[in-house]
Amino acid sequence: AGTRTMLRGEGFHQQVGIGETIRASGVGRVIESAAEGWEVGQAVRGGLGAQTIATVDPSTLQQVDDTSGSLSRYLGALGGSTGVTAWVGVREIGTPQPGETFVVSAAAGAVGSIAGQIAKIDGARVIGIAGGPTKAAYLTDTLGFDAAIDYKSEDVSARLRELAPDGVNVFFDNVGGDILDAVLDNLALRARVVICGAISQYDHMDAVRGPSLYLRLAERQSRMEGFAYFHFADRIPAARADLSQWLDDGQLIMAEEILDGIERYPKALQFMYTGGNIGKLMVRAADSHS
Repeated sequence: AGTRTMLRGEGFHQQVGIGETIRASGVGRVIESAAEGWEVGQAVRGGLGAQTIATVDPSTLQQVDDTSGSLSRYLGALGGSTGVTAWVGVREIGTPQPGETFVVSAAAGAVGSIAGQIAKIDGARVIGIAGGPTKAAYLTDTLGFDAAIDYKSEDVSARLRELAPDGVNVFFDNVGGDILDAVLDNLALRARVVICGAISQYDHMDAVRGPSLYLRLAERQSRMEGFAYFHFADRIPAARADLSQWLDDGQLIMAEEILDGIERYPKALQFMYTGGNIGKLMVRAADSHS
C-alpha cells in the first residue's frame, strides 16, 4: 500500500520522482562504515531502498539479531508495516474479546494473515476474506482460521449472515469498497471497524468510493477508526516482543515469497497490484549470507 501511494504521490507518502530510488524498508549487512559502533558484517534494518547497496545515516538504522535464522522475519512478522501494523490494529484498536467474531479482509496478505492469527491468540472466532480457493484454503488449513470467504466466488454479505448470525464484532479492513459495505451490513451491536488500508481503491484515488452503508455504524452503536502504526511508537517494543515470542513458539505463521535479484522488483510490484502472492512478498536484492 505504501509503495502504491508513494508512486502516485498520494496520502502521507512523498512521491518518488523519475530516476529516484524507490523508498523501501530493508534488512542487510554493513559492508563499510566510518561510524563508531558499527562493524562490517552487522545485520541492520532500516530504510535501505530498492537497491543493492545503500549509503545511509546510521542513526536511522537498527541492529538486528541474526542468530535465529533468516533476516526476512524483520521485514515480515516483525516489520513495522506488517506485523507491528497488525498488532496495533488488533490490540490497540479492534480489541477482540474471547468468543467475539473477528473478520479480516485481504486475509491471506501479509498484514491480514497476522491480524487474524493475533485475534485467534486472543480467543476470537476468526473469519478471513480472500480471493480464490487456494487462499481461502490456506486460511483455514494452515493458519487455523475458523472460516474463510472467497469473495471472487461467494456473496460476502450472504456468507457473513451464515457464518456470523449474531453479527461481526470486529472488522479489520484492508480492502474498502464493496467488501467494507458487506461487513458494515452485518455488524453486531457495539462493533469496532478497524481501517488499516483500502487496496480496492488505491488505483482510483481521484474518485475513491466511500462506504455507502456507513449509517449502520449509528444503527449498531458501532465505531470506525483508522490508524498508522508509527503513531503508536511507544507500543512498538511490546508489539515486537509479542510477535517474536509467537514466532518462536510456533503460534504465528508468516508465509513469505522472496524473489531473487533486484531486477525482479518490477515483477514484485506486479504481484502486489494483482494479489498474486500469499503472505509477505519480498525481493532479495543481494546475497546477505543468511
